[in-house]
Formats: sequence, structure tokens, C-alpha cells
Amino acid sequence: MADGFFTDRQGRVRPIRGGKRGAGPVVAGVVALGIFAAGGGVGTVGAGAGAVAEAGASQVGVGSVRLGGSPGQLRARKGEGRKAARNEGPEGAWRRMGLRQVKRTVKQQAECLAVSFGRVREFFTTHRCTYVERVLFAVADEAGNTAAVSVAWVGTSSAGDARRFLDVVDVQGSGDITPLGGPLLDLGEITFTGLRYGSDRDGAAVTIAEAENALGGQFDHDSLDAIAEVAAYLPRLP
Repeated sequence: MADGFFTDRQGRVRPIRGGKRGAGPVVAGVVALGIFAAGGGVGTVGAGAGAVAEAGASQVGVGSVRLGGSPGQLRARKGEGRKAARNEGPEGAWRRMGLRQVKRTVKQQAECLAVSFGRVREFFTTHRCTYVERVLFAVADEAGNTAAVSVAWVGTSSAGDARRFLDVVDVQGSGDITPLGGPLLDLGEITFTGLRYGSDRDGAAVTIAEAENALGGQFDHDSLDAIAEVAAYLPRLP
């Protein structure tokens, strides 16, 4: 892969950020906010996106909202959310983050090569992938700030292959499992940049998650990154 830039799935040229996904500051303009799709039920979650969330979020900088109000509180919520994700599933995880689930797609199964690209797809040409299952969530705070959360569960043939898969997919710009599209939840087009990202491994199974603002949501980078990291701890849904 060429150093410096990569082309995302929408054909836009973006800078490659070294190391793990989400490391370092966010480049201005990287996130394409979801465009509201007329007639979508999710649009009724509430007005006032950008207002201070009543459930513990606070303004951080100009036009951005941080869950928990401070870095320490956000870390605590993330830790609680991870535990809840394992034991209580999505709704418990979102609740611990100060969020509520607005809507989610049904779980969709797909053929691994068909829904991957870049070095991730190349990996699947030489390492057996046993399944890919994808879900898209819409979650919101009390003020109506909404985030789209993509989660993909990937099965490999061994724990060793799962570790090797993470070595590939965890690097920003290396490719991805294509997230389900925002229009499935009436969220409009969402550009998942991979800059707000989480991953986890359980034996031969890998979970990867990404989060972006949608419907005018104004969560800051750290909040979106925390949401993605919590989502990566979700077990496969029935």
C-alpha cells in the first residue's frame, strides 16, 4: 500500500494515519455527517442536536459533545460499557454509555470476499474465513445527538489466523469489512472512516466496530471512539 494516502470506499482520497486506527488527532473534514433521509423514523429521536446532553454529556470545543463531560468520566463509561456489552448485550452497553438504542438492522450474513476490500480482502484469499455477520445501530443521547455504529463479527479458522487478521484490519487504511449502509436505518449516507474504531478477539472470532456521527450528531472524536470500542465487545447477536 502506498504511504501517505488511501482511497476510501466512496472513492475519496484520505490520509493514512500510522499505527492503530483512530490514533492521533482527527483531520478536519474527515467525517462526512449523515444526511437525513426524508420519511425516516429515526428522525423523531429529538431535536436540538448540538445542545448539551441532559444525560451527562457536555460541550467540548465548538459544536461538539463529549459523553460523560470529562475525559475521566468518559473512560469510566467506556469501562462500564465494555462489561455490560459482554453481560447485557447492546441495550445494556448503550445505557452505561449514557445512550439509548434508537434502531438497528437485522443481522446480515455475507460471503467474506464479497464484503471486504484492500488488504483485508487479500487476507481472505489466503486464510479461510468461516463467516461474516454485520449489524448497524443508531444510538442517541438525551439531546438527540445520534451516532451510527457498525459492528462486524468475523470467523477465522484458528486463533492464530484471528490474531493475524487483527494485525491487518487494525491498521488504518489497510481495508475493511464494508459496513452496512446508513440508508438501511434512514440515516442517509454515512462515511465510516475507521478513525473511530474498536476491535476484540475471542479465540478464532474477531469483532470490529466503527462509529460516526449521523443526523447532525455532534459527538466529539473521543466519544465516538469510545462508542466503537464498547461495540467491539458485543457478542454475536442471535
